[in-house]
Parts: sequence; structure tokens; C-alpha cells
Amino acid sequence: MNKTVFGTLADGTEISLYTLKNAGGMEIKVTDLGATLVSVLVKDAKGIVRDVVLGYDTPQEYVDGTCYFGTVIGRSGNRIDKGRFTINGETYQLTVNDNENNLHSGPDGYDIRRWDVKQADDSSITFTLESPDKDQGFPGNFHVEMSYTLTDDNEVIFHYTGQSDADTVANLTNHTYFNLGGHDSGKILDQTLMLNAPYYTPVRDSQCIPTGEIAPVQGTPMDFTAAKPIGRDIEADFEQLRFGSGFDHNFVLSREFGEKKKMAEAYCEATGIVMEAFTDCPGVQFYAGNCITEQTGKGGVHYGPRCGFCLESQYYPNAINQEGFASPLLKAGEKYDTTTSYKFSVK
Repeated sequence: MNKTVFGTLADGTEISLYTLKNAGGMEIKVTDLGATLVSVLVKDAKGIVRDVVLGYDTPQEYVDGTCYFGTVIGRSGNRIDKGRFTINGETYQLTVNDNENNLHSGPDGYDIRRWDVKQADDSSITFTLESPDKDQGFPGNFHVEMSYTLTDDNEVIFHYTGQSDADTVANLTNHTYFNLGGHDSGKILDQTLMLNAPYYTPVRDSQCIPTGEIAPVQGTPMDFTAAKPIGRDIEADFEQLRFGSGFDHNFVLSREFGEKKKMAEAYCEATGIVMEAFTDCPGVQFYAGNCITEQTGKGGVHYGPRCGFCLESQYYPNAINQEGFASPLLKAGEKYDTTTSYKFSVK
């Protein structure tokens, strides 16, 4: 494991960058700012090294950015209707930062905080964060840990654990944008995706709050149960796609946390890179990067809409307010523990 200075924030805080490398030469870089995944370097079918995640060259750009490139999202990922929920008869109000709703826990998210490093070696690193009672509006003092492990099988494992001294919401995720052609290769529309999800949760309008229905994907453009190009149906005349400006929906993997299983497989024919994704979470938000703003990313590369896609393992959006969804309620003293991983190969 190699530690270097990544840069300094506007307030003078020094941010570090950590590099993990496996026996086959695959490499990932992570930073203590937001416990963020900055780069994933893999060899394509011709042996050319590609960085397959979007990101920035400096930590301040991560703070100033609006796309959450590579960051850990907490205390609760995705949207909460009107930023409001009730636990044990008490109603809690979060900051409204996405139309009328709370997105990714608001503007003071875990993504822009400096995490402490608990452990680091050649293959893994563990970050920790203390989130006090009423932080972002959530109840309970919440201790959270997030580790990255890089295996010799080219698998990047994300492991989240947490514990609170009061009942609270816990729904951590990671917001990495993947482009298997390389972060500098433009749009991802020709890359293929399979989602191990026969159902999804439709949203009621363009604010993307689920209706509460769990609907079959069969016979709709939302069907990724067989691999297809991301761009094939993205402009289809389908109300749900109009609401999300393309794919930005939660897909149903199972009704509750359980055994880690394959949730997705993506492939880029141009590079031959394959990415398999696994999780024990009940859902995955597939976001096709529809609203990536025109901007400059790593190495001066231009990023824009649909230059990367996200597979965010999660409880369903607004699940704390939907009785029919698996609940993200973490009881006081109980352990939050979930694992998601992304494995790379070529064909």
C-alpha cells in the first residue's frame, strides 16, 4: 500500500491518496475524502491499462462537484420523500436538496468529509467515521466503517459496517461511475448490461420517488434480465424513462438482505473488459449518468451525460416511508453489515 498527498482543501485540510495493487498488476486508488474510489486500473483484452471509473485530479473538485464520483453515500443513499420520516413516534426532518426531497442525506454528506484510516495494508484499507446524533437530521450516534479490498482475482470488495446508540436509518452505498471503455472514452451507450432483477420500483413522477409498487420488467424497456446495450431502449417512449431522463431506477434483487449474489454484469466490446457485480443488498440503483454535467474530469478529460453508469447497491429509495419495502431501520445496538463487490476480467 502506497500513501501520498492527494491535495489540500480550500480550508487547509490535507487529503491523502492510497494505492492498492494486486499480484496481477491491477490497481485501485482511494482517498480519505469521502472514502472515495478515485481510480480502478485494469488491463483490457490487448493488455492496455484502462482507468474505468470517472473522477477528478484534486480533492477540492470532489467537494465542489455535484455528481458524487466514486464517493460513499451516507447515512442514507438515494431519495427520502420530502426529507421526512418517523421513528418510534418522532418525526425527523432532513434537508431538502433535490426538488422537494432529500437526496443522498443532503448537502453535508459523508462524501465530502475526511474519514479516518483504521487499518491499511497491501490489499485492503478500512476507513472510519463518527456521525453524531442529529447529524444531517438523523437520530443516534452512528459509528461507521467502510473497507476496500483488492483481491488477486481482480475483485474490488466494498464492506460497510455500522452501529448506532439509537434507532436510525442506515442505507450506505457507493456512487462510482463506471465506463468499461475507460473513463476517457465518451458515452457508455454501446456497453452491454445484465441485471439479475426481474422487478423494479416505478416512480410516480420526475422527482423519482417510488410509488410503492414492485413491477415486473418483462415486456418493458426496463428489462435487463438478458444482456443488452445500455443505449438500446434508453430513449424509448416509456413514461418511466421520461421521468428519469433515461435509466435512473431501483431494480429489485430480493426483498431483504441475504446471501451475496450476482446482481449485474457489464461488458465493453471495444476493450473486452467485463465487470461482474455482487451484493447482499435487496436492490440496486442503475443510473445511466443521464444528468452528468458538462465538466472536466481526470487528466483534463471531458465528461458529459451518459459517460458513466452507476450500480448502487441499496435498500429501495424512500424505504423508510414504505411499509411494503424492506426496511433500512437500524435498531439501537444492532450491527449494520453489508458487502458489495465488482470483479473485472476480459473476453
